[in-house]
Amino acid sequence: MVCNLRVWALWVSLIAAFQAVLQAEEPIDFGRQILPLLSDRCFHCHGPDPTTREGGLRLDSSEGAQAEADSGEQAVVPGDPESSELLRRITSDDEDERMPPAALKPALKPEEVELLRRWIAEGAEYKEHWAFVPPQESSAPAVKQQDWTRNRIDPFVLAR
Repeated sequence: MVCNLRVWALWVSLIAAFQAVLQAEEPIDFGRQILPLLSDRCFHCHGPDPTTREGGLRLDSSEGAQAEADSGEQAVVPGDPESSELLRRITSDDEDERMPPAALKPALKPEEVELLRRWIAEGAEYKEHWAFVPPQESSAPAVKQQDWTRNRIDPFVLAR
């Protein structure tokens, strides 16, 4: 019985270690994770259309997000989430300050807030939409089953 408990405890610790490796945080992908969030929740009032823009804040560009808004604050301070007005506003308990306004959109989920916090901490890098980035040839990943590959795409499929 004691042996079974030790084996079980070993398995539990191995699974926990494996999960920690799998959940290691990868850098935030602006186009896949941040842009859709900003577009859905913020661009209606803080996007590219100057006729609907509120508070002198434009979040669809790096320059706009880092510029001083009408409030005198900087929405996004790259590398410093705690100084970023954006985070203060999306986490505010004050109904008059919280963004997005409850009448327009629901409050951000905790995981969305954490995603924005991490993105700002990582430097709040804006990237051009992938459709406007010229493709670049990349080298195929090394794979063990070289005889399985028949064309340039197969190593990518096999590695995945």
